[in-house]
Amino acid sequence: MKKLLKEIRACKVCEPYLPYGVNPVLNASVYSKIVIIGQAPGMAVHKSGIPWNDKSGENLRKWMGIDKGMFYNTDKIAIIPMGFCYPGTGKSGDLPPRKECAPLWHPLLFKKLKKVELILLIGKYAQDYYLKNEAQKNLTETVRHFENYLPKYFVLPHPSPRNNIWQAKNKWFVQFVIPQLKLRIEQLL
Repeated sequence: MKKLLKEIRACKVCEPYLPYGVNPVLNASVYSKIVIIGQAPGMAVHKSGIPWNDKSGENLRKWMGIDKGMFYNTDKIAIIPMGFCYPGTGKSGDLPPRKECAPLWHPLLFKKLKKVELILLIGKYAQDYYLKNEAQKNLTETVRHFENYLPKYFVLPHPSPRNNIWQAKNKWFVQFVIPQLKLRIEQLL
């Protein structure tokens, strides 16, 4: 695993397309029990090199019911985004994750991750990639039917503060989904 992580962190496949340069950000251990698959690092994470080291990460940890110490314990939790580098900014926020990372690196990582009991699929990019035709017509419906994907996957919206409006419109998420997520995380950790 250490050799693979070193290779990924040295990857330059997308360099010509990344306006802020390469800085692959991920965490993993052969002992990881939970894998978090999000979109791609934002600018704050790109600068710090620490995954989910922003407001979205604070929200995700709150949803999971864990502190930073547990979140960054790679023997418990692996953090493997769809795109490992910050893709830059578009008209309405960050650009989508680069499409090269997941097919290139995820299969190699999952060959090493033998103890995984749960994969959090955060956001539409991760859900579409892993669920394929099993995903619902949109993210809201996929998350509403989260139980359909258990025990392997737990599907979530992105925890960005930008999604506070979505949460306000979908109160069932905080009432029903978050408690189930916390319970599942507590059982595994």
